[in-house]
Amino acid sequence: MMDLNALMKQAQAVQQKFTEAQEKMNQVVVTGQAGAGLVSVDLQGGGVLTRLHIDPSLINADEAEVLADLIIAAHADARKKLDEESARLMKEAAGPFGNMPMPKLF
Repeated sequence: MMDLNALMKQAQAVQQKFTEAQEKMNQVVVTGQAGAGLVSVDLQGGGVLTRLHIDPSLINADEAEVLADLIIAAHADARKKLDEESARLMKEAAGPFGNMPMPKLF
């Protein structure tokens, strides 16, 4: 039978690691790109859009629909990277509990 005190200490240590992982995740910035880099966006932490870059060659009335599609694709690319980083940090924080399903940070 496991020592209850040891189990509680281990659970507290894991909780602390989750808190640290969440703090790290708040500092993460990822860049998503579309159109071979013609459009890029930076997302921070929970998905906050912090930067949008549009290549000047795309700023033309005839390309408005293409530009909108590229912005959406760049955001989706950045969001995917942010989700991957969140999953990595959560798994790292889980330590011996790493094989259990983990909640997403954001």
